[in-house]
Formats: sequence, structure tokens, C-alpha cells
Amino acid sequence: MDTWIVVGILAGLVIVATVIGLVARSRAGRVQEVRGFRVVRAVDLDTDEPFGSAATFVQFSTEMCSRCPATKALLVRTAKERKGVQHIEVDITHRPDIAASFNVLQTPTTLVLDNIGAIAARIGGAPRPEAVRTALEIALRRDHGNYVI
Repeated sequence: MDTWIVVGILAGLVIVATVIGLVARSRAGRVQEVRGFRVVRAVDLDTDEPFGSAATFVQFSTEMCSRCPATKALLVRTAKERKGVQHIEVDITHRPDIAASFNVLQTPTTLVLDNIGAIAARIGGAPRPEAVRTALEIALRRDHGNYVI
């Protein structure tokens, strides 16, 4: 094969990989409002931790996650600032069933539940403080009327 063809193919691969990496990086840590209605229960997360009366941060982590401790600190700090907001950390290292159930493809992934435990927002990757505040506001402004669990 001609040397210039090989160089062109390699350069093309580098460009494609760079574009994919930049797109993935730009999406990490961003808030996605969840339009569907899925109520999460403690048994779904295999936890005994109490949910918040106003909102709950559910952080999915793994043992090898380097960004998870900083994410936990941010979520705990934010939860303490607002009455009725709780943080729950779920280690999915040995629980692929929980990861699959919530479509967790990276850690940290954070779900923000509203006052009845319905998923209001999702943050994939390490969130920025403003993203956490935005996700929390989405959960706090949700109104389910007279919905009873």
C-alpha cells in the first residue's frame, strides 16, 4: 500500500476519534430533564437510605471511579443547603443488574428524584455545580397533583 494512503487513513482515524471525544466531553456533566414517569423505590436501589421529602440525589458510583468522590462532596453539600433534599450513593461495581435497570453507562451518573421518587433529571458524568442546581430545580418544581404512591 502506498505510504501516503496509510498516512491519510491514520490522519482520518485521528480526526474521527478527536471529534467523537470532543462530543462526548461536551455532553458529560450536563442535565437532561426526564419527561417520562418512573418512580424509584429503595428496593430498586438495594438501599435502606431514606429518600428526601422534597428531592433525592441518587449517585451511581463504582470502586474505581476517580470522579465519584468529588461528585459525592458536591451532591452532599447541595443537599445540606436545601431542606428535604437527600443524597444516596449506590455502588454498582458488583451490581450490573442495577446499572442495567437505570441504563448507567458511566460513573458517576446522578438521577434527581422529585418528592414522590419519580426521576426528574439525569446527569451523566461529573456534574458542575450549576448543573446540579438546575437538576434540583427541575425536581422541586414538578407537580404531580394528587398522585398517591
